[in-house]
Amino acid sequence: SRQIPVQLKCSSKSKPLPVPGSQDWHHYCLNAAHQSSEETVLASKLDSALFAGQQALTLRAYRQQVLAGNIANADTPHYQARDFDFATTLKDALAGRGEGNLNLVTTSERHFQGTADSGPVRLMYRQTSQASADGNTVDMDVEQANFAENAIFYEAGMSFLSGKVKTLLAALQP
Repeated sequence: SRQIPVQLKCSSKSKPLPVPGSQDWHHYCLNAAHQSSEETVLASKLDSALFAGQQALTLRAYRQQVLAGNIANADTPHYQARDFDFATTLKDALAGRGEGNLNLVTTSERHFQGTADSGPVRLMYRQTSQASADGNTVDMDVEQANFAENAIFYEAGMSFLSGKVKTLLAALQP
């Protein structure tokens, strides 16, 4: 694969651009004070162009972890296989209805208030056709098939996003 050189320009003449990959680089990119209104609009358009793909890849990566956890616990007694509905979760994430922190219920005024991080999605227990004698609900055939399917969709999403970024970079070249 060929790397496309990107020339970085800054409208602010007072400060030189930080070196890409340095500690100041991300702070510089996230701090909009140095950007002109054109640069801010361009960054906003790039972000919106890549947002859906980024959300999909993030959810696919999380689902891969969940499925890997199910496979790893296939021999754990009473382990309940978990998963989530990808399409509904992606739709909610794109609409801005992602899961946040859950408030903990307290039964005494002396309990500390806190939150329980629910992760990026609400996991559900998978319904199996036949649980094992030890109460484990992991069906290795189902888990491996879902794992392989999710990996294929992840790679397809990565290829799509990569192509989109290359197209956008080509459009930005003088």
